[in-house]
Amino acid sequence: MRQEAFKKGIHDGIPIGLGYFAVAFTFGIMGISNGLSIWQVTLISLTNLTSAGQFAGLGIIAAGGSYAEIAISQLIINLRYCLMSFSIAQKMDRRYPWFHRFFVAFGVTDEIFGISAAAPGRLSPYYSYGAMCMAIPGWTLGTFAGAFTGGLLPSFIMNALSVAIYGMFLAVVIPPAKKEKPVFAVVLAAMALGTLFTFAPLLSEISSGFRIIIITVLVAGIAAAVHPIEENPEKEKEAA
Repeated sequence: MRQEAFKKGIHDGIPIGLGYFAVAFTFGIMGISNGLSIWQVTLISLTNLTSAGQFAGLGIIAAGGSYAEIAISQLIINLRYCLMSFSIAQKMDRRYPWFHRFFVAFGVTDEIFGISAAAPGRLSPYYSYGAMCMAIPGWTLGTFAGAFTGGLLPSFIMNALSVAIYGMFLAVVIPPAKKEKPVFAVVLAAMALGTLFTFAPLLSEISSGFRIIIITVLVAGIAAAVHPIEENPEKEKEAA
């Protein structure tokens, strides 16, 4: 069962790794253009695994910001991963020791959370490890390739690569939204609130990191109250 879950994670993680490679390629080029070495920018990607946080941190580094500024910005931008990790921990198969949750949490990204949440039944940590085996090398090698290539590619290609991650995330969200009405409702509600927080006079002043947190808590909390997941041990056992 562990081997099957690991292979399934690798299979589902392949498109994520390819998408990460394209986006990280842009990050690598930006890192070099802002004065970082190839190994510095590659190490950032290997140890962080967060596109928004890394791009924001790179801007602070380029501006000569302090460690405190970087720490606060990363806390705000990446706090959503804490909520995602809580959700994944509740879904994880209870037969596995507690320490697996720490290793799985390291690899939680928006896309890995998406495929993990969509997986039927209880989640095996080996499924997450399989997905991480594709996502982490894709992100790290993409950064290295971009840093090594430098500024050789024209700007219009870089602009195209920078939006690849959004298309990849849509590919993760749309299939379960088409199958499950509650998921579809959650997507629509998140879109509506995101638009409101972007254009409403007072709400638009809230930082993007806190917007994501507020919208996630509101939408997920209401969805959990209105459409709770029914526990069915026999069904989960068959799915496992």
